[in-house]
Amino acid sequence: MTDQNAQTESLFEAPDLAEQQRMIEAMLFASVDPISARDLNDRMPHGSDAAEALVALRKHYEGRGVQLVKVGEGWAFRTAPDLAYLLQREVVENRKLSRAAIETLAIVAYHQPVTRAEIEEIRGVSVSRGTVDQLLEMEWIRFGRRRMTPGRPVTFVVTEGFLDHFGLESARDLPGLAELRAAGLLESRAMADTPRPGEGDVDADEASTVGQSELFED
Repeated sequence: MTDQNAQTESLFEAPDLAEQQRMIEAMLFASVDPISARDLNDRMPHGSDAAEALVALRKHYEGRGVQLVKVGEGWAFRTAPDLAYLLQREVVENRKLSRAAIETLAIVAYHQPVTRAEIEEIRGVSVSRGTVDQLLEMEWIRFGRRRMTPGRPVTFVVTEGFLDHFGLESARDLPGLAELRAAGLLESRAMADTPRPGEGDVDADEASTVGQSELFED
């Protein structure tokens, strides 16, 4: 086999797992936003398996100062939670939300996809355009699919930025009512457990209380 043939074959040979992990490290380190396994795979040489490399890389970073975490459908490096206090001076950002914005955000998080009319029904008051615009500008909510109902109203869902900010892999990781009560964030009065997102509704009082908990304090 000539050197030229050997070089041609090597172009179609997937790098070993260690080299694939190095490639993923480089891409994630340079990216501001999380990157999905599919996008990583598309950028890597033919025959690479980003999903397998991600699993190995995540295990490699366990117990270290930075961790490889999944954010929605993407992957990113984040500071280990127990070391976050070391970076407080660098990452603290004062951003206050109005009560209306907090309640609206909580309702979207627990009821997504949800329309403006449904938000207003749960809150019991109208939702101003400014409140929704503020959450859209912060990139904590975004437009979802339109409902196949008269008027085809647009829906709202939380973003990966919201999940990343609160250290959640998906909206299903939001605490339920029992967890909030156990943490002392809700009154101890008897109430039915809040279902996980997608499994039911939270009434207006509960949504308001959840919205004012530590979940939405920056």
